[in-house]
Amino acid sequence: MNDLLKSAAVFASLLAFSGAAAAQDVAHILWKDLRPATQAAGENVGLPMIAAKLPDHGETLSTGLQGKAITLAGYALPVDREGDLVYQFLLVPWTGACSHMPTPPPNQIVLVTPAHPYRMPEAYQPVAVTGTLQPGMEKSQLFILDGVSIIQSGYTVRKADVVNVDSVPDTVTLPVNSPWNFLNKKKS
Repeated sequence: MNDLLKSAAVFASLLAFSGAAAAQDVAHILWKDLRPATQAAGENVGLPMIAAKLPDHGETLSTGLQGKAITLAGYALPVDREGDLVYQFLLVPWTGACSHMPTPPPNQIVLVTPAHPYRMPEAYQPVAVTGTLQPGMEKSQLFILDGVSIIQSGYTVRKADVVNVDSVPDTVTLPVNSPWNFLNKKKS
């Protein structure tokens, strides 16, 4: 019996060590990591930063992150939902993106499929996504108040772990007259 307990303890410590090692392999990235270094950030070209303003239309992707485990914080915009359960969403760098404001360039949009349906009571909820990043253009149909839009994303993360966060560290600050500023206020 003692040998069995010792074996279980060794196995448990190996699992804990491998989990800690796996956690160390996750890169915490920012939105700037998804675009070429030569491409200006949203604040520098004037919001809204739209693909039409960019020479490559925002289609140049960061292939150096391909297949890497990452964590990225942003704002979730549901693509496939039933009630408050979300099965797929777009992760965007600022509130209001894609609906009533021009769409960010594809290299600033991530199509996320959570590992399990994610409970999201409202759009543009700040979340952090952890999973394997895959570059590649994908199109999604987004149903918004004034119709359907086709949104092109430059990256996907499937089987993602999704958690709520209080803020997005590198969010683009919206202009004072943006109708979406209320989404940036902390909820009590």
